[in-house]
Amino acid sequence: MGLFGAVSREVKYITSLARILKRVSKVQGDPDLLTVDQIEESVDRHADRPALMEDDTVWTYAEMDAYANRVAHWAVAQGLKPGDTVAIYMQNRIEYFPIWYGLSKVGVVGALLNNQLFGSSLAHTITIAEARHIIVDVDLQDNFESARGELKDMPTDWFACGDCPGRSFEEALEGQPDDRPARDRRAGEKAADTCLKMFTSGTTGLPKVARMTHTRVLTYMNTFAVASRSNDEDRVMMVLPLYHATGGLCGVGTAIMAGGAVIVRRRFSASSFWDEAIRYKATILMYVGELCRFLMAQDSTPKEREHQIRCAIGNGLRPDVWTRFVKRTGIEFIVEFYGATEGNVALLNVGGQPGSIGRVAPYLKSRFNIELIRHDVETSEPVRDAEGHAIVVEPDEVGEAIGEIKPGDPRYRFDGYANKEETEKKILRDVFEPGDAWFRTGDLMKRDKLGNYYFIDRIGDTYRWMAENVATSEVEEAIGVLDSVEQAVVYGVKVPGYDGRAGMAAITTGDDFDLDSLMLRLKEDLPAYARPIFLRLRTEPDTTGTFKYRKKDLKEDGFDPVKVGEPLFYLDPETGRYEPLDGPAYEAINGGNLRF
Repeated sequence: MGLFGAVSREVKYITSLARILKRVSKVQGDPDLLTVDQIEESVDRHADRPALMEDDTVWTYAEMDAYANRVAHWAVAQGLKPGDTVAIYMQNRIEYFPIWYGLSKVGVVGALLNNQLFGSSLAHTITIAEARHIIVDVDLQDNFESARGELKDMPTDWFACGDCPGRSFEEALEGQPDDRPARDRRAGEKAADTCLKMFTSGTTGLPKVARMTHTRVLTYMNTFAVASRSNDEDRVMMVLPLYHATGGLCGVGTAIMAGGAVIVRRRFSASSFWDEAIRYKATILMYVGELCRFLMAQDSTPKEREHQIRCAIGNGLRPDVWTRFVKRTGIEFIVEFYGATEGNVALLNVGGQPGSIGRVAPYLKSRFNIELIRHDVETSEPVRDAEGHAIVVEPDEVGEAIGEIKPGDPRYRFDGYANKEETEKKILRDVFEPGDAWFRTGDLMKRDKLGNYYFIDRIGDTYRWMAENVATSEVEEAIGVLDSVEQAVVYGVKVPGYDGRAGMAAITTGDDFDLDSLMLRLKEDLPAYARPIFLRLRTEPDTTGTFKYRKKDLKEDGFDPVKVGEPLFYLDPETGRYEPLDGPAYEAINGGNLRF
């Protein structure tokens, strides 16, 4: 790149960054600004414009607000007070966003539950949400009932969006007024208070509560509205789950903060995606990398170019898919970003560098809190020098991303989890000087000389598959319930053509071990994305002298029959059963002819 190109690149970068920082600074600089305040301002500006679309149903901003107002009055009628929590266990629905928005009007916190959870995982999440009421999608009734028996204190349940098996949420709303409740219902609430509870599996164990303050929620919602240059003519295609920050905050905010519309889809379908995008006249797409990979796995069609999508926003779009995606779809405006629901580190690719999750130009480094430090893969701890300080990596060297915690700066606060012990696990202290504190992202990255950051992998046992985090301890527990299983070691392995890692379990078994019984147990206890794709059967566990499992060696062996030398199986997507993994099957998986 010549001098002119370099100057042009930097001007574009600084201009885009300045626009975003200007908007975000206003949000973060007002200690009294609540999420609902800014949303109501948008409602008043765009009352007659479409806000939400699902199938043939369209709600204007005024209609959306009226529904949210009825939710607010319902909450008051239940005796709920500011700071109380209502859990929302629903699929993507046109009502989803207005429900938590309505609760927020009277200071009630919405807890957005993962709608793929059931059984003990769901029961755990409901428990830690500390909700007094829970609104349940009738289509999720069976999953909800699977958790009921494991709950000591069941919140009052309300069923929504269909024929009601119990208390009807819709009927309860019918008698409520649709005018806005008085603002003094949330008097005294501050921007630093909790607006939502979201959930993360973190790096170990079951889901944890992440407190989302009003400042954080508004930062998410405003950032992408500016970064995408959205306006009131835009329509955001929403196939990502609304319980997650990428879809429910970044995507919704992109539309709502600019007067645009959210196209709410129940689920993602690669085969029908372009038909739906054309039908609803989508102009912005929210993605995760795997979604784009699925689209590129489909046969090319003219419809990939007949849509009106001008911008795609999301994370996890790897370089190999990025280039093909742009070439086939014509969508050149890609806003890739990085951020954790509960974290204080955020990156945004405003320059369009393929594969980059964001850029921090060297001359602006002091304005950001991110640093990359050397990481010991064996111990999952940072490498420290003779004086006990962490070591900053060189350009193109992989390191763990950490973010400096600055309690007085809302951009760099770490509000943590509801559990103080879990919060402390994510903090590194005395990193570069005595008394400093840094948030551990748990992610490995590298950066080039221009300051472009690239995601490499997750640290520790948790792996990411099909855009979901999987905690190995939870999978090991589900497998270990079987009497015929002596030990189970679960880890992630790389599979060509897929983002993240596929689950693999090395199982030490007894004589009466049965694969079908295992599959039945996994279906009962785990969501589909958490069920291991590969199995390795063993007669003796392989441990170190201190009885730690050699998980590193297992990961290196992967699912290669030649390296493993023990019985291997793969989860056949056609039969739904574990089938022997031999040489031909191995070649088919690596060649992309056998897909999961």
